[in-house]
Amino acid sequence: MPGIDETMPGMDEKENILSSLIDSVEDYGKISFELFKLKTLDKTSDIAATVISRITAIIAFSTFLLIASIGVAFWLGEVMGRIWYGFFVVAAFYGLLGLIAYFFMHKGLKKIFADMIIDHTLK
Repeated sequence: MPGIDETMPGMDEKENILSSLIDSVEDYGKISFELFKLKTLDKTSDIAATVISRITAIIAFSTFLLIASIGVAFWLGEVMGRIWYGFFVVAAFYGLLGLIAYFFMHKGLKKIFADMIIDHTLK
């Protein structure tokens, strides 16, 4: 049985190499998954921070625009003789502005926002 004794040490070495290879693959998988989680967390936190800062700026600007619009409406109302005339003029201005934005700038605004989202996602 000299042939059996000679192949046994080779089998142990192959099993050790295979076991070591399996351990390495497991470690690689675990590390890759952790890296994926960290990259996902980084992207998510970047997008969330961007959204929160932009929403804050939009709220501040909207508040300014609202108060300025009320002031202009009162002023125009005084000039026109009736306070509510000023509010109708300001409302008509915003209605016209909204229609222009919707019909003429809709595709352009949509592209700008889509590009912004893609930029932040791929960053």
